[in-house]
Amino acid sequence: MKLDELKPLEALLVADFRAIEPRLQALDKHLTLRTYLDGYTLGDLDTKIWLALRGNRAAVSHIKKGSLVNLNRWFTYIEESHPEIQAEVNAKDKAAKAKVAAASKAGASYSLALQNADQGVVTRFLPEPSGYLHIGHAKAALLADYFAHKAYNGTLRLRLDDTNPSKEKGEYQDSIIEDLALMGIKHDKLSYTSDYFDYLHDMCVRMIKEGHAYADDTDQETMQKERWDGIESKCRNRTVDETLRVFEEMKKGSEEGLKNCIRAKLSVNNPNKAMRDPVIYRCNVTSTHHRTGDKYKVYPTYDFACPVIDSHEGVTHALRSTEYTDRNPQYQWFIDTLKLRQVHMWDFARMNFIKTFLSKRKLAKMVDTGRVWGWDDPRMPTIRGVRRRGMTVEALRDFILKQGPSRNVVTMDWTTFWASNKKVIDPVAPRHTALLKKDLVKVTVTGAEAPAEPTTSERPKHPKNPAIGTKKVVFANELYLDQADAKSFKKDEEITLMTWGNAFVREIGAGEPIPSLTVELNLKGDVKSTEKKVTWLASKGQNLVPAELWDFDYLVTKDKLDEDDNLEDFLNPVTETMDEAFCDEATATLKKDDIIQLERRGYYRVDKGLDDWAEGEQKRLVLFCIPTGKTGGK
Repeated sequence: MKLDELKPLEALLVADFRAIEPRLQALDKHLTLRTYLDGYTLGDLDTKIWLALRGNRAAVSHIKKGSLVNLNRWFTYIEESHPEIQAEVNAKDKAAKAKVAAASKAGASYSLALQNADQGVVTRFLPEPSGYLHIGHAKAALLADYFAHKAYNGTLRLRLDDTNPSKEKGEYQDSIIEDLALMGIKHDKLSYTSDYFDYLHDMCVRMIKEGHAYADDTDQETMQKERWDGIESKCRNRTVDETLRVFEEMKKGSEEGLKNCIRAKLSVNNPNKAMRDPVIYRCNVTSTHHRTGDKYKVYPTYDFACPVIDSHEGVTHALRSTEYTDRNPQYQWFIDTLKLRQVHMWDFARMNFIKTFLSKRKLAKMVDTGRVWGWDDPRMPTIRGVRRRGMTVEALRDFILKQGPSRNVVTMDWTTFWASNKKVIDPVAPRHTALLKKDLVKVTVTGAEAPAEPTTSERPKHPKNPAIGTKKVVFANELYLDQADAKSFKKDEEITLMTWGNAFVREIGAGEPIPSLTVELNLKGDVKSTEKKVTWLASKGQNLVPAELWDFDYLVTKDKLDEDDNLEDFLNPVTETMDEAFCDEATATLKKDDIIQLERRGYYRVDKGLDDWAEGEQKRLVLFCIPTGKTGGK
């Protein structure tokens, strides 16, 4: 390694070991007969490279193992024999820790210090508009937002990666922007990969002219097999002029052009298969791009566009999930080969949940085949799906940030997800009453305290939070109770009618199901002494509100789908249930997206209020049950 090749430090700052290993070996060779990198005293180059290596966990780990004898000797000597360098180290450590000291209130570990953050931080969120955002995307977006705006006073870019017109729609593009705003993520700059199609075209031509790319007309199946087996393509040695000519045919969408793609000339048999001559341009004449129309007939791939545009737009730190780890050396290859400004990478573990798939292709199939109601179906793991199920934005942000930027891949149960939501909604959800229509039991109320005519009283909507307000509760001498409660009663047993008081069960009607009950009020009775506290509704004196109570199950039956699993084999045949019910009159004012608790039934989100129905339609509440984390269900 020559001295001038040591000076670019960016190559030593990437987190992926495979990308820096050759450079560590070159450094080791350079130090074979040297105490310092340049000259006979500690110089600026030694300081800068030592600091760069010291800030790279992958590099330090390998150096400390001792296999690179000369590099290990130099690294240890600088550390132990030059205390003056420690002052700079300590200053940088202190600054980095101060910036992340206010890590998420959820308790996640955000102790990583982004490389060269003192020179500015620009992160990006890079979704493809080929579907609605799911909770995996939410984590990527929130982490990019956190490090740009919370940990550092930086910039967050939102770039829609619209390079495949066969999958992408303006609908998806708009929904992504709306969902990010819903989650409180404010991007500083918005762009589209399609903004740079001409620039990417020029970069592709440059790669061809410099001998780094070639046109290939190998059929897709054969190409996949050759890449897997490490076999060189018959087209790999095409001349520059021939490849340029074919690229022009591709741009025209001619018969010859449609048979070809452009591949980067990285490697034929690299152990990392992502490094085996990836496709960087392909034809598409069957679909119209939702932004550029039919202007282009060739489109760049994500693998090519991502590093080129990241560097071009000024992104400093690209945070990506660990599914892209194998592609990091490929990303770096494009940066190095095209001599572009360096971008630092950090991998984090994506969120995985049991009985859940996050493949947009599979999610789209569920929508297209009518298995679900749409991308916002409450059974879908999309942002809109979990929101429609009843997840609050506050709890969603808190839960995801709690996961932090760790690389540890785990598959979580939905219980923790919904338990975090319960902490948010329980203190503020108004309490109401609902009884299933099919299980109603008529109750006659007797005794000196029984009202001759229905009366109304103001009662708190929440027993522990007066700020939630009050509601009108109707008391009458004719009630409805639940059949399951009625079956549990014994003659002359004392029970508690919730929000009213105690009563004795005097008569239990004969029959199955039980047709009727008679109770005698005992409002002086001690509610703490009764075993059974039951919900009820006055059957006269109020207009009971008809409602649909919906509950949902997992879409699939298997905890973790494998790559070769056929989705159809593991689809849950029954994923929704609905019961008709009557609710208390106070629910008539509920609006869409309100969250309530139905006493003894659970929490519900209002999917439709009485005012959301068209003229002539049967008005009713539509309520979706919100999991609480107790049952493990989604």
